[in-house]
Amino acid sequence: MKIHHLNCGSVRTIEATYNGPPPAPAVNHCLLVETDAGDLVLIETGLGLDNVRDPGGTLGTDWVEMAQPALHEQETAVRQVARLGYDPSDVRHIIVTHLDVDHCGGLPDFPDAQVHVLAAELEAASTQAPSFRYRPAHWAHGPRWVTYSTAPQEQWFGFTAIQPRELPPQIKLVPLGGHTAGHTGVAVHDDDRWLLHCGDAYYYHRELQESKEPHPLMDLVQTSSEVHRDLRLGTQARLRELVRDHGDEVEVFSAHDPWELARYH
Repeated sequence: MKIHHLNCGSVRTIEATYNGPPPAPAVNHCLLVETDAGDLVLIETGLGLDNVRDPGGTLGTDWVEMAQPALHEQETAVRQVARLGYDPSDVRHIIVTHLDVDHCGGLPDFPDAQVHVLAAELEAASTQAPSFRYRPAHWAHGPRWVTYSTAPQEQWFGFTAIQPRELPPQIKLVPLGGHTAGHTGVAVHDDDRWLLHCGDAYYYHRELQESKEPHPLMDLVQTSSEVHRDLRLGTQARLRELVRDHGDEVEVFSAHDPWELARYH
């Protein structure tokens, strides 16, 4: 497996809560995975070409005002896939942790890909009116949805895991509830360890440390967008235990923390 860590959409600049890391734009941390069979899997899409060209219409003016996205075309997943030497049409599978605007904005750039998502998330997104969270422009092209229930299939370090169809066992969905109706993490095995993309299950690396310290600005977004507070906090507690007990086997990161992304660059 070959894994590329991408920032598919810088947004407003934030500061760390401790001395050391310089201020940095929050990111949309995506993964491009080349499987051993040569298939390309995109995990999260970040912001796409339509967002760059028509941010108000596709993302919503309120979201744009809040997030202050940079809207650089070169940061879109489709452009980065091409710069890495791949044909974007070879991205056969996309996995999204959830369908918030900044996690699926690039879906229209890969119209032929199968899009793997929890069924509860797709139902919530497709039955609600356009909102700060869900923007139907991102799926107006009619994605090839592949949906999953959260019924347990197997255990993964104490979490329920789901094997995505047509994908190798080195990639698993790991439901992490609380942020949205059908939020999931995505685990990818990389050599001798697992990577767990936690989406928006937490926003800031210090939340998973013993101090449980949220980021003051990012926590406003986190708490205002949660659909189930107790479930979200319980998910974070379980992720803390995962890091404590299996930190040598599993490396976790969230979608928007720029200092976590910097580990891989």
